[in-house]
This record gives sequence, C-alpha cells and structure tokens, in this order.
Amino acid sequence: MNAQERPPAVIVGVDGSPAAHEALAWAAEAAARRREQLRIVHGLGVPTVVGTLPGAGGVERHSAVEAVREAGQELLAESAEYARGARPDLDVATVLGVEDAPEVLLDEAGHGDVIVVGSRGLGAVRAIVLGSVSVRTSAHAPCPVVVVPEPDGRDRHRGKVVVGVDGSDSSRRALRFALDHALVTDSSVVVVNSWEVPLPEDSASLAADVQSLHEEVFDRQSEEIVAGVLAEVVDDRTEALDITAVRMQADPAQALLRAGEDADLIVVGSRGRGGVRGLVLGSTSQGVLHDARGPVAVLPPHSDETDR
Repeated sequence: MNAQERPPAVIVGVDGSPAAHEALAWAAEAAARRREQLRIVHGLGVPTVVGTLPGAGGVERHSAVEAVREAGQELLAESAEYARGARPDLDVATVLGVEDAPEVLLDEAGHGDVIVVGSRGLGAVRAIVLGSVSVRTSAHAPCPVVVVPEPDGRDRHRGKVVVGVDGSDSSRRALRFALDHALVTDSSVVVVNSWEVPLPEDSASLAADVQSLHEEVFDRQSEEIVAGVLAEVVDDRTEALDITAVRMQADPAQALLRAGEDADLIVVGSRGRGGVRGLVLGSTSQGVLHDARGPVAVLPPHSDETDR
C-alpha cells in the first residue's frame, strides 16, 4: 500500500541516536493524539555501506549488507516495542529501506502525513556532505516535518504552540498546522510576527521623529498581517482555541526563538525551491532549526494539500 492509498500516518525515522529516540517518543505521542498509525522507518544506506568496502569480494559485501540489514531490523523491532509500551492502543508499522534515511522517509510520505526526525541523525562528515536529515527532508517533503532535538531535561508538555506568520501562503500553512496541533494537544497558540525597519546608510542623521514614523508604519502593517491571516485560517473547529499575538521589531528567527523558548512546538513555513537549491530552506526556518531547544515543525510548499 503506497502513501496515497493508506490513511494519514505519523512517520518517524530512527537510527539509534538519542535524538532519534526522542523523535520516536514525540511521534508516538503525536500519532496517539491524532489517532493515526505510527510508521517507524529506518534507512540502511546500502550503497554507502558497499562503497566503504572497495577491496572486498562478493561474499564480504553480501555479509556486510546482511549484517546492516539485521541490525536495522533489530532497531525497528526495539523501536516498535518501545512505542507500543508507551501507547498500547497505538497502531504501529515498521519499514526497512535500502536507501539512506531522507530517501526512505520521502518514499513513505504523502500529503496528510507528518514526518518526524531527530536533529542529530547523521554523523558529522555525512551531515557536511549531504546536509542533515532534518534539513534535506524538510526541503523536499510533501507534508509537515517535525524536527526533534536531543533531550535537555525540559518538560514534554507545557500546552503552548508558537507559529510565525508574515502574510505569505507559507505562513498560512504553518498556522493551519499549528492550530490543528493545538486542538489535539489541548494547547494555546501564540502567533508571532516581526519586522525590521530598514535604515539609511547614514542612520545617525535620521531624525528621531522620522524613525518613530517608520516604526509606526511597520507596526501597523504587522497588526494588519496578523489580523488578516487569522481571519483567513481560523475556522469553526479552531475558533475556540486560546490564540494570542506577539508582534515585535526583531529578526524573524530570533523573534520565534524568543517567543518559543518555553513552547512545546515552534511552527514555521518554508517557501522552498526546486532542484538542487531545494536542499536549502529559508533563512528563518534554518535559523529556528539550528537554535531551537524544543521541537520545530517546518511546513514545506504544498504540505497542506491532500491527494488521498
């Protein structure tokens, strides 16, 4: 059954790292709350394994691949056992793929799903060469991608979701996901909009009243953006949620990080790009992913569509 034929699922990548285990825990809870299947995925990266044995014969290469496959199956079995132990009512499936992690995750995902990955899923060298699993997957996925950092001792649930909006279609996708997540987790939503006032090169000569006027204009625009996006996205299902707005003059990534320091989830949109350039997310989503202490959800283009 492919992604278009089955019901929506929460798809999590595991690799044995602490961050991946944290991602598994987050995904199991999310799948249970959403009443969806949890699909636990592991990528063998077989071409990479074979490529590290240039002098080995066919028997040695086959033995190496089989060893990697057995280890992957064992990891999936342990992960499934953990998920069922945490949420006994959970529908759990496992998937072992021969490709590396991003390819397997993307092969499994469809519109309506949620992908969950750990933020430290690859070794340093592979991360430099390929880009991290979280960034590559977020740039290409057909559905929301949640990136979960390594545990830092924080409480798991504080009932707060923070989302950045700027009036774009990307931020509307982010807001829809944030509201839906808040519904199933009984959370409040903080909508963040920020701006930076452009100053002339000779900013020292800028009159105080002119600068104040610039700030007032941007503040008014910010208020209009937030009100407009909320009016478009909030519906009958989500209108009863506790929704507040935070508007500030700051770098967008820093504004989200500041507002989301005590949040369970920060949600950002990503406009994305095609081809090779699609490996790179926008500066705001990149900045939040890099510095956030808690989970971050990235909404790629077309991630709120449905093809089921």
